[in-house]
Amino acid sequence: MTPLASPPELERRSRELTILKAIAEALNREVDLTRALQVALAQVVKLFDLRTGWIWLLRADNGEPYLAAAQNLPPALADNPRRMEGSCYCLDLFRLGDLAGAANVNIITCSRLKNLLDGTDGLQSHASVPLSAHGKRLGVLNVVSSDWRELSAENLRLLYTVGDLIGIAIERARLFTTSTQIGALEERNRLAREIHDTLVQGLAGIIMQLETADAFLESAQADRGQAALRQALALARSNLDEARRSVLDLRAAPLEGRSLDKALEALVHDRQAAANVKIAFETSGSRPLPARIEAGLYRIAQEALTNLVQHARARHATVRWLTTPQYTQLIVEDDGVGF
Repeated sequence: MTPLASPPELERRSRELTILKAIAEALNREVDLTRALQVALAQVVKLFDLRTGWIWLLRADNGEPYLAAAQNLPPALADNPRRMEGSCYCLDLFRLGDLAGAANVNIITCSRLKNLLDGTDGLQSHASVPLSAHGKRLGVLNVVSSDWRELSAENLRLLYTVGDLIGIAIERARLFTTSTQIGALEERNRLAREIHDTLVQGLAGIIMQLETADAFLESAQADRGQAALRQALALARSNLDEARRSVLDLRAAPLEGRSLDKALEALVHDRQAAANVKIAFETSGSRPLPARIEAGLYRIAQEALTNLVQHARARHATVRWLTTPQYTQLIVEDDGVGF
């Protein structure tokens, strides 16, 4: 006969189940990756009675870490986004495979806060929880308290289980994003076919008719008629080229499979090569954004640089892209005269 659990044991199990239930329910309500991570992080900080936390994820394309979510960062980190870039001690351990299993969820001195005196709110150490799903390493959850005591074995296991829940939610959100992008691509291709079947073919017909009229007028020596028709021909051909360009833009994603920072860097290089303008590119906190946001930012930068080259008469320009878990900012500046 199995002995009954003691009241403290029952209380501990009840607390664990309550925490896991709250986090699982919060994650199940979200399919957007950014919101899911922010909700999970807020729940972990609240339910474990902690102060601060952040989540690192590894980029799917190159394995580089980026800050995916943050909760109550101390001023030393919140006011200096560059301190939250690149690798660190716990990320290095994670990518080497040395941060795995509940036994390794433990207190580590944060290399980003080390040796800082001001703006840390008394924070120096954090627990590092590996995030994975189906054997695939995804990232690290860091949770911080200003009065760390040694974590019990039960709390270590509980944090590790929470990491498993977050890892599964990350994979689900990424699968949802992928399916959405595939649906958007199919819709773009459908619209591209419709444009090709109507507008482009119609313009081609106009050109054929005008070419015929031009031939008749030429035989009758009607100079003014020829000039007008030739102008119409040039306009129609220009519209045809524009329609074809629109179809190509619609069929292909503007980033062409690149990350936004790489796409912006290539755009700056192309514009600089095409005009006598020196353009600097600066980026901080590069992290993946929803596809529609990245495409929109790229189009804005594309149009701004086109206007800069054609109208501003600038000699120097700078493109800056800053992104944090809370916001993203794109700035295009130049020393030109404006429009």
